[in-house]
Amino acid sequence: MTIKLVNEVREKKPLIHNLTNEVVMNFSANGLLSFGASPIMAMAEEDAADIAKLSNGILINIGTLTEPHLRAMILAGKAANEQGVPVVIDPVGVAATPYRTEAFNRIIKEVQPAAIKGNAGEMAHLIGVSLETKGVDSVGKGDTKSIARQVASRFNTIAVVTGEVDVISDGEEAVTNETGHEWMGKVTGSGCLLGSILAACLTTTGTRLEQACAAVRFYGLAAEKAARHTSVNGPGTFAARFIDALAMDLTKLEEG
Repeated sequence: MTIKLVNEVREKKPLIHNLTNEVVMNFSANGLLSFGASPIMAMAEEDAADIAKLSNGILINIGTLTEPHLRAMILAGKAANEQGVPVVIDPVGVAATPYRTEAFNRIIKEVQPAAIKGNAGEMAHLIGVSLETKGVDSVGKGDTKSIARQVASRFNTIAVVTGEVDVISDGEEAVTNETGHEWMGKVTGSGCLLGSILAACLTTTGTRLEQACAAVRFYGLAAEKAARHTSVNGPGTFAARFIDALAMDLTKLEEG
């Protein structure tokens, strides 16, 4: 199923509207292009809804949040819902400050996501479970399967809880993914780019759970492939090879 859905993305070249944080725009755009989708970054509230209507998938990422950006995110998300365009919400650092929590609540009140993606601390916070965080990172441990199921059920969505072992849930089934590499955690934007890749995969045929699992599994395999390259000596060289690996066929990623 993974190879079928990835190939479908590459055939369709979906346009993904990234309302994402300023730290990762270049990395996300290059990663999406490598994967086979087409990125657009439009953060102005004056045209966010119009861009959303032209797009095939939307990512809302609150990493470097401002009030105008928040308004643009809500406008784009509502327009996407009206057009049947899948929306991914990445509540970056939602547990860090009251404003970020308020921002997520304002978004979710008006926008129905196809998927919510975050680390364990972020996702636990969405359901009122306390889990230790450090800035935008999760450092505490919890029952990630239960967290994923609860987030999916509460918000009627697919939940993707990222970590050493990822968990993807539709509220009933909880699927784990163990692909990936520790250097992903040392490259700024690796988690944010996954949100963009997830949005691209949600434009394919198949169930939402299948689409999300394909995105997460492929992403992790690309990281493993990059880390095995003979020129990779650390996070810096890994990041470049990771972008390369996102363009590969699944069979190539599974070699070795």
